[in-house]
Amino acid sequence: MAKAEAKTPDDKKPDEKNGLLKRLGPGLITGASDDDPSGIGTYSQAGAQLGFGIGWTMLLSYPLMVAIQEISGRIGRVTGHGIAGNVCRNYPGWVIWSLVGLLFVANTINVAADLGAMADAAKLVIGGSAIIYVIAFAVVSVLAQIFIAYKRYVAILKWLTLVLFAYVVALAVVKVPWADALKGLFIPKVEWSGAFLTTLVAILGTTISPYLFIWQSSQEAEEQRIHPGKKPLKEDARTEERELWRIRLDTMIGMAFSNIIAIAIIITTAATLHQQGVTDVQSSAQAAAALKPIAGPMAELVFALGIIGTGLLAVPVLAGSTAYAIGEGRKWPVGLARKPKQAVAFYSVLALSVGLGVALNFMPIDPIKALYWSAVINGVLAAPVMTMLMLLVRRRDVMGKLVVEGWLYWLGWASTAAMALCIVGMVVSMLMPTTS
Repeated sequence: MAKAEAKTPDDKKPDEKNGLLKRLGPGLITGASDDDPSGIGTYSQAGAQLGFGIGWTMLLSYPLMVAIQEISGRIGRVTGHGIAGNVCRNYPGWVIWSLVGLLFVANTINVAADLGAMADAAKLVIGGSAIIYVIAFAVVSVLAQIFIAYKRYVAILKWLTLVLFAYVVALAVVKVPWADALKGLFIPKVEWSGAFLTTLVAILGTTISPYLFIWQSSQEAEEQRIHPGKKPLKEDARTEERELWRIRLDTMIGMAFSNIIAIAIIITTAATLHQQGVTDVQSSAQAAAALKPIAGPMAELVFALGIIGTGLLAVPVLAGSTAYAIGEGRKWPVGLARKPKQAVAFYSVLALSVGLGVALNFMPIDPIKALYWSAVINGVLAAPVMTMLMLLVRRRDVMGKLVVEGWLYWLGWASTAAMALCIVGMVVSMLMPTTS
């Protein structure tokens, strides 16, 4: 795999001269991959079960997502290491490996669920065997990461984010009572019921996930590592202001993109499935199939194609974040910019994660239950990872003079507190009667 071409190693602003898209990268891809097939299933379930009244949660989650993802990006660019690399250098070994173990399990289950959803969507559109599609999507994902040059591969991931506009198209082809939709979006409505609390936890757990922190921080470190004129900002802060602004802009746009698509999915399913009394939707492929008799074949087709496209974006991010976490924890050579023979262990972990995801699709495991427990693991994992992250970014031995301060720091803690409350809410929702 060829290395990325060198850019001009000076203090000019080459990214700005090449337009906005050139300046976007880790934040945009992270935000788009947040809307993976399992996430689409969560948003579809939320819209079908609770209607427009759950839409406001996406506006609530936006500043929390932006804060924690910007902080993740900063730690990668400032230190030259991802989150796992910094944790292994500053905490006991058992801390990093207990967290990485949970991340590996959760990400692998998520990969399995996403591959299964993509296969179901492909079967819905063109027929054939779902298992064959699972294997084909997995092989394409792994080979692309191994053999396509890093710069070209990142460009492909950027263009793949456009498939998410399928859900804006789906929204355009259904009839929406916009007064009700906007009311649900801007006026919070809270229900003290098991269904509402479970959905709220699922939404926050989907939008704020550990693999997203790890991917963005590792990609920022990777971008710095392959650039001959860049050093970690704590070693060379000449471009500090421009780089931190780039990370903020990238993150804000990426997370806004993610949430706009999620809102489109919630409104689409609320205006169609919920309005027709179809509330038992448990997967993205099931939502696509349910749309056909209500909103027509175009809505089903667009929804299904969106599942396939976003899966091709999300599976590499899930498997890649696992490989970065384990590789950085072991201090192996890591990075998609390295040739396969230069990072054998890194690529082996990546392939293993996808391979186990394929294997889970052959096992008699309820995919909905598997995804549920994946969300549980992610919820349990997110709060401690975020806590360590918030502690790291205040340490001068880690961040140098570029410690995170001010409103961003406190918003990061607010995001961490929200995820801790999610864990409490998840426990409460599990204990509450299902008849409520």
